[in-house]
Amino acid sequence: MNGFEAKREDKEEISVVYLKGYLDAHTASEFESALQELVDEGRVCIIVNMCGLNYISSAGLGVFMGFIEDIRNKGGDIKLAEMTDKVFRVFDLLGFPMLYEIFKDEGAAIAKYRKP
Repeated sequence: MNGFEAKREDKEEISVVYLKGYLDAHTASEFESALQELVDEGRVCIIVNMCGLNYISSAGLGVFMGFIEDIRNKGGDIKLAEMTDKVFRVFDLLGFPMLYEIFKDEGAAIAKYRKP
């Protein structure tokens, strides 16, 4: 059984979700719950930091797609940060860089939210 963790840290108006381990069909619901909790609280400026993510499946990618429209309709966004090359290749293959802003580091993603 591969482990997975979605840990949240609020930085003023921005919420950062740190993903660790394997995001697949067995663990996607945990990530989904983390995002749903943010939306329920009205926190829609979200950064998903993937520095600890070793693997993502189509089920994991589906969680992003399931939330992005609702979050953007509420005036927010999901920005992605610190992907490993392996995880980035999966996102890139499916055209995600056209849909999501991807940052090398979390600080750059935070700065993008804070720009006037």
